[in-house]
Amino acid sequence: MIARRLVLAITAVALSACQLAPSAKPALPPGARYVAMGSSYAAGPGIEPYADASPGPCFRSTLNYAHQLAQRKGLALTDAGCSGATTYHLDGPRGAIPPQLDAVDAQTRLVTITIGGNDVNFVGRLGAGSCIGLAEQTGDPSASCARIPPVPTEQDYATLAARMDKIAKDVRRRAPLARLIFIDYPLVLPASGLCPAIPLSQTEADIDREIARRLAAITAKAAADNGADLVRASKISEGHDACAANAWMNGYPRPGAPVAGTNYHPNAKGMTAIADALENLLRN
Repeated sequence: MIARRLVLAITAVALSACQLAPSAKPALPPGARYVAMGSSYAAGPGIEPYADASPGPCFRSTLNYAHQLAQRKGLALTDAGCSGATTYHLDGPRGAIPPQLDAVDAQTRLVTITIGGNDVNFVGRLGAGSCIGLAEQTGDPSASCARIPPVPTEQDYATLAARMDKIAKDVRRRAPLARLIFIDYPLVLPASGLCPAIPLSQTEADIDREIARRLAAITAKAAADNGADLVRASKISEGHDACAANAWMNGYPRPGAPVAGTNYHPNAKGMTAIADALENLLRN
């Protein structure tokens, strides 16, 4: 009787351990269907060549992290990322462009997402603030600058968090066998200070640093709450911001210093670094 109870107890413990153990990651063989979604930080505007003969309005680069990863791993890529996209363009149309989530189906085995910056006007604030800052620095009264978008409210951040969570759940529903990976935004600004490539005021720079921090936190929570993986581009890009000697991020153009790409967006080196991080993650 005692022996039987001991066997039952050991069995119960073993079953409990199995239930608590992390589930195995889905297999990703060559030819597996891969859907990449997101904003311009996924699409790669300014990094030629483009995947489409007429690239606008999405400007999907053949050197963005999704294309690089698909080529390395032999995956069947559908690149749905689009410059200017918000979370609402993942589950809803953008003019004639269908919802990005329409590309995700039951055969999908990998989904990557970089989204959220446009929901809180991250790049819009950087661009408008830099235009105004450069005009003040150069004393150019003729500069035509857009008004800086308002600082996101707590409600804006809460709405974005809810939207990110919904998108993750939509991916799980459409592609239950897919591995889902969120990639947050690489650093634009250094941790402190500024440089000629970023002609912002110190006040605006500090506001934009906080927006970047909140974006990273919201992305991490969406991943954690939905059993997804996370590539912290915000972490791996430290020391490679727009002010760095080895920058992975374009700065803002100024007299005598044009930008070879899109202002305040990753360059090809930045995209390759993210592809490297994704490839390393997929080995696990």
